[in-house]
Amino acid sequence: CNNNQVIQAKAIQDVLRPRFLIPLKITDEQAHARVREWLGTSWMTPSSLQKLASVTEYTPIYLPYWTFDARNIATWKAQVGHTKTETYWVNGQRRTRTKTVWRWENGRVNHFYDDALVSGTQQISSVLVHNAQNFDTEALVPYDPAFLAGISAQAYEVDLQKAYDTGRERMRAQTKQFCMDQASTSNIRNFSMTLDFSEESWRYVLLPFYIATYNFQNQAFQLVVNGQTGQVAGQRPVDWTKVWLAMIAMVTPGILLGIIALITLAFGIGIPIGFLAMFALSIGGSYALKTYRTADAMDDV
Repeated sequence: CNNNQVIQAKAIQDVLRPRFLIPLKITDEQAHARVREWLGTSWMTPSSLQKLASVTEYTPIYLPYWTFDARNIATWKAQVGHTKTETYWVNGQRRTRTKTVWRWENGRVNHFYDDALVSGTQQISSVLVHNAQNFDTEALVPYDPAFLAGISAQAYEVDLQKAYDTGRERMRAQTKQFCMDQASTSNIRNFSMTLDFSEESWRYVLLPFYIATYNFQNQAFQLVVNGQTGQVAGQRPVDWTKVWLAMIAMVTPGILLGIIALITLAFGIGIPIGFLAMFALSIGGSYALKTYRTADAMDDV
């Protein structure tokens, strides 16, 4: 596909100023209320966070974004594994075993991406703006300087070519996942995909946000508020004492059952309890790991 060349040719005259924007809809008071509510939505944060967090002044700003449209048509093939249980006999005793049977499967995906967003700023955390960019792009209107009255607007720092490459790579990854979702199981190997891009277009737009910092126990935390929908994204301190106690509680049943299994093993009843302990420990450990990862990501920027 040679649309890359076409896009670069367009960029010379069109990229210098935005063509569309989404008007700021959320008021300063509404942004404060959304943040106050957001601060109290997780049990992993300190209990006093919502009450004691001191939020500094909110700064409304229009951030630069590129939007991309494209149709992806992909064909794929892969070996898909199916688990099969077999019964066999050994010395007159019936036993079972499982094996994976691999079968070739193929399919086709036809998906149109409408206004796929790529941030054009490098000054604000890409994690934060990504987590708050649930915009309704149907609300885009032609650019008018009047919308910027009293509100700053940032020029793009990520140029069109880099944004275009990023957008294409994201579409490719998403289309690959669509293809893999068509397989009859998630056990896949030797996957291959042929992908064509068509109907490509782009726009340079401005999207509204509030940028703020709040202080808690002498630490500063960043956050952003979507200026259209009120979606909040930001850093939050973690009460690791609560998190570790919760994780211990998740694995404790499995550990206790394991101890009981060891004690009762001498009486010949420990084996089934042992299997139950392994199952409980596996489930508890899985939830504990998920809890840790969630807590660890709460201050990512």
